[in-house]
Amino acid sequence: MIRLGVQLHPQHTTYASFADAVCKIEEMGVDTIWNWDHFFPLYGDPQGAHFEAWALLTAMATLTSRAEIGCLVTCNSYRNPSLLAHMAKTVDHISGGRLILGLGAGWFERDYREYGYDFGTAPDRLRALRSALPIILDRWRTEVPLPVRNPIPICIGGGGEKVTLKLTAQYANIWNGFSPAENFKHKNAILDNWCYELGRDPAEIERSIAISAKDLANLDAFVAAGAKHIILGMGEPWDFEAVARMLSWRDSL
Repeated sequence: MIRLGVQLHPQHTTYASFADAVCKIEEMGVDTIWNWDHFFPLYGDPQGAHFEAWALLTAMATLTSRAEIGCLVTCNSYRNPSLLAHMAKTVDHISGGRLILGLGAGWFERDYREYGYDFGTAPDRLRALRSALPIILDRWRTEVPLPVRNPIPICIGGGGEKVTLKLTAQYANIWNGFSPAENFKHKNAILDNWCYELGRDPAEIERSIAISAKDLANLDAFVAAGAKHIILGMGEPWDFEAVARMLSWRDSL
């Protein structure tokens, strides 16, 4: 079964519009609903409106009743891992066990610079992610109350072949990669190899791919490349027609 999700970009919008979109796409039948973890817009007016990811995830938990929710993906560097584990567990309870913890090493330098975080180097940020993952899992095993869904599924985003995909094979339940299909297929094979090397069944990791509306003509190719979960990203104005096309494609399978 192919799962379908939508990532709503929390920029250049109002909370009322974002909330209405969350409710609409859940009603349409998507399986997962996501935001992203940035402090400033990634496109359009760089000084435009933007909302914080985890406060918004709390609202998304209360606005929905069926779809899983998550951040695609949380920047590991922005929050102490013990704090992040506690935040995730809290949203897990608010949602009744529907949270997915999306995690990545971080990349958007402006966020770091303007909020006073050390940007460092890509290897620095990957080392921080590697250190954070076991801390998060340990907190979920020991802190009271335990998560509703224990452990909370972890989705790692990124395609770094030496570190990110190895960490995915070690810790993740979901891997999120990117189009085009050929690139996704290549990274998917690398992840399989890491699983074999580390003694993990590759089938334990759901393969998801982030796409845009221009990729809707290639959905069959993404599935052929190994995708089991397709996540359509969009900003305001929300393209509900694209969501409907994606859902209609799945219904035709």
